[in-house]
Amino acid sequence: MAGGIGSRLWPLSTPERPKQFIDILGVGKSLIQLTVERFLPVCAPDHFWVVTSERYVDIVREQLPSVPEDQILAEPVGRNTAPCIAYASWKIGKKYPDANIVVTPADALVLKTAEFAETIGKALAVTAESDAIVTVGIAPTRPETGYGYIQASEPIRGKVVKVNAFKEKPDLPTAESYLADGHYFWNAGIFVWNVGTIVRELRTFAPQIAGVMDELAPSFYTDGEGEALGRLFPTCEKVSIDYAVMEKSRNIHVIAEDLGWSDLGSWGSVKGHIVPDEGGNAVIGGDVRLFGCRDCFVHAAGEKTVVVEGLDGYIVAESAGRLLVCRLSEEQRIKEFSAEKN
Repeated sequence: MAGGIGSRLWPLSTPERPKQFIDILGVGKSLIQLTVERFLPVCAPDHFWVVTSERYVDIVREQLPSVPEDQILAEPVGRNTAPCIAYASWKIGKKYPDANIVVTPADALVLKTAEFAETIGKALAVTAESDAIVTVGIAPTRPETGYGYIQASEPIRGKVVKVNAFKEKPDLPTAESYLADGHYFWNAGIFVWNVGTIVRELRTFAPQIAGVMDELAPSFYTDGEGEALGRLFPTCEKVSIDYAVMEKSRNIHVIAEDLGWSDLGSWGSVKGHIVPDEGGNAVIGGDVRLFGCRDCFVHAAGEKTVVVEGLDGYIVAESAGRLLVCRLSEEQRIKEFSAEKN
């Protein structure tokens, strides 16, 4: 899934080129390229499918030349994750009726890639032989209030177990209780199922979306698909897969592990993956010169020279003529700060 706009990482991430297509960490690869790379031990390149906005299709082609062009699915409008997943599942199912599918965001980070491939392999082994839905949980390393949680029936890592409940982002005392309990894992938004299972679940719990897909399906792999998609897809109910299926189905399981995962949803989370200097400052790119700064994060595009003096706990980020200087404590307001003026 590669259609989001990553507004909390402005000015680097913009609607024209959002974070999944950017080398945010300064490693020479974009987040979507890193996502494909970590799935290569699990899946051949010609079995990757990308669902994105129609305005990002050319970027996907450029960054992922190994993905067949007819497996880059272009949404005419964003309708949240349930219609996105339904479109891909109906189309994959028409070509591969016994397909085993992994759904993943394109913009997360996973540091422990070998463990990740092993975890995905275990989940696929279960869904290949059953109608289970398996979601990937992340063993929490801190009482995080910015992630949703999965309550597992057993506090066991590396094994597929039943899910008791999904929990919204908690306050700090609740997050601390989750960490102490041991049954709670971060929700990474990664789902594993066979195509027949997810189609049945969507028919049961999201019949409006399933009806649209049934009407759209005769056009798949024909010259008329683009027209039909543009006409029908915008009529889908706008709803997440979590609300449409995951919170309602009785057949949800989880496999949890410590995978070095982050959703990189904020500058603070990006900063946490950069080795700091003795003052707690983290820097990516450019010729960055810090004087008397503490606990700052500076992201400079290209070879620009950036000089910062006397800041404590600030984000400084520059890209394409846009500059952000913002306290780390206020980073949740970046979407508000960067909104277009009326």
